[in-house]
Amino acid sequence: MTDSGRQWEKWVVCLLLGALVVVVFWPAVHCNFVDFDDKDYVLSNTNIQHGLNWASIQWAFTTAHSSNWHPLTWLSHILDCQLYGLAPAGHHFTSLLLHLANALLLFLLLNRLTGALWPSAFVAAMFALHPLRVESVVWISERKDVLSSLFWILTLGAYVRYVEEFKAGRSLKFKGFYTLALALFACALMAKPMAVTLPFVLLLLDYWPLGRLEFGHRFSWRLILEKIPFLLLAAGDSVVTFLIQMHHGVVTTLERFPMSVRLANVPIAYIKYIRMNFWPFGLAVFYPHQPLGPWTVGAAVVLLGGVTILALRYWHTHPQLLVGWFWFLGMLVPTIGFVQVGYQAMADRYTYLPSIGLWIMLTWAVRDSISHRPIPRMAVAVGGSLAVLACVFITPAQIFYWQNTRTLFTHSMAATDQRYTAYFNLACEALGQKEYSQAIDYFKTALAYEKDSALWTDHSKAYNNMGYAYLKLGDITNAVVNFEKAVTVKPKYPEAFFNMGRAFLANNQPDVAVEAFQSALSLEPNVAETHFKLANALAQLNRHAEAIAHYSQALQLAPGMDEAANNLAWLLATCPNKLLRDGPKAVALARQASEHSHDQNPVILGTLAAAYAQEGNLSAAVSTAQRGQQLALAQNNRALAGVLESQCRQYQNDRGGHSP
Repeated sequence: MTDSGRQWEKWVVCLLLGALVVVVFWPAVHCNFVDFDDKDYVLSNTNIQHGLNWASIQWAFTTAHSSNWHPLTWLSHILDCQLYGLAPAGHHFTSLLLHLANALLLFLLLNRLTGALWPSAFVAAMFALHPLRVESVVWISERKDVLSSLFWILTLGAYVRYVEEFKAGRSLKFKGFYTLALALFACALMAKPMAVTLPFVLLLLDYWPLGRLEFGHRFSWRLILEKIPFLLLAAGDSVVTFLIQMHHGVVTTLERFPMSVRLANVPIAYIKYIRMNFWPFGLAVFYPHQPLGPWTVGAAVVLLGGVTILALRYWHTHPQLLVGWFWFLGMLVPTIGFVQVGYQAMADRYTYLPSIGLWIMLTWAVRDSISHRPIPRMAVAVGGSLAVLACVFITPAQIFYWQNTRTLFTHSMAATDQRYTAYFNLACEALGQKEYSQAIDYFKTALAYEKDSALWTDHSKAYNNMGYAYLKLGDITNAVVNFEKAVTVKPKYPEAFFNMGRAFLANNQPDVAVEAFQSALSLEPNVAETHFKLANALAQLNRHAEAIAHYSQALQLAPGMDEAANNLAWLLATCPNKLLRDGPKAVALARQASEHSHDQNPVILGTLAAAYAQEGNLSAAVSTAQRGQQLALAQNNRALAGVLESQCRQYQNDRGGHSP
């Protein structure tokens, strides 16, 4: 009986593997959000916090927020917010479920491909339980990794079924599975662009274990042709991703990262990834670029070249070596640094799928050794069990570092001696806690550590966030200085331009605020808050038609933005240019905003009263203004109560036939 024939053993493996994944990663459910992209993706992202609706779906498929196009990732976060709100446990639970599915599907796929039960189980276990998986599973912002991988593995499964049906000559079925594989691959790309290497992996599987690729034979060309639709999808997604990242300024220039630095890092990163797979200690959330000597780089190149020659030497007798090695090398190409996005030299999350190749290579090499040499099977079984057991103990310890921002970056600082990143993120955490003075001190400390290495680090976020802290403290001068430094370092930085506009607006400089907000919109045109703030500045400059247009745009992007509805209603009711007034529309907008506040906001009631007056319903205007005045007095806001009392008298006089 073959390994694949022992069905009961297969389901026992699934049960044990699933149980281990849940036990090992369950501590993640108790981790918090971290101040490292989690705000961008969830905590401060109002576009995903209202749950699944037509507006949120449209946004997911059209936005380039966070410098990426991955609509399915956004949809997963939107669904999490609908199910769990902003409770981090629920978001972690979803990622855990996706990782669990990936582990089980990988095992079933390898077992179907090779018929080797226990080697497939070992590869799946090392993939699923390894400490390198922690970043992808526990970091909520890295949802794209586990989600894309789910569709990636499902694509391989559909492709295998296509090959099986093709060999059996069942035309209708193999066409169906081929179409399904393409659709699943498109989903993988819409979750994370790193899936672009999948056509290359399909070719490797054609060679082994599918046995379809025989060099020099005519049949081989068909295998190339059938990959063309996959390659076109990959190429299209690559172009879209590159253009978006270029537009947002996250593709690092050759001036900042010369090609010599990038090329030197490639072999070193590959060697470090191999070391981390077999010795997973000193893992961190950020690995900075470091100066590399020619001897170090040369030794890495020689080592990689030696393994490559070995894999090529035995490609015919031991195809698993070639497939596993080139799976590992090839899948890392998009993130290895030829096109540098961000400032990291490498990252744990990049190994999520590529590491499978290393474990395939090692596992089948050992399996072949057992069949040709008198190595006790029990010794191999014990060794494999000990490796899995080591992961079971080490991985929860790595998860512990992700429990909050402070533990994460304190550990990162100890693991890599990268003090800038640690202090920067501690400063961001203080900013989130509204500890503005502490945040400024942390930012200054971070920048002090990096004063001599600006080449390899983008300080724009540090300057922008420090400017925001100064703005919250009312220090407009220092706020503007830091925002200007941010856009000097990173000219395409919409958030810094937006904050600069806020600072100028707070300093009663609406003219320069307009310029800053317009710069922000030129880089990121579909941000409701920016349209709203620009409209406020335009209204102060009496550019009412433009203000109305931008308030309207803000409401189109965010229909629930009551401040925009209120301000637009006020303009439509009271604009000096009578041609711009629109009483009925003003009433509708003000009513909507007031209903959202349960008629408990006196400012909005004042706007609603003005809208009724413009519409000609003076009785409603008087009663609404009186309600607003009473609420303002109850809230001890005497200044507002006085304004509303004056409004009320004006409407009463108008109702009596007197001019105001």
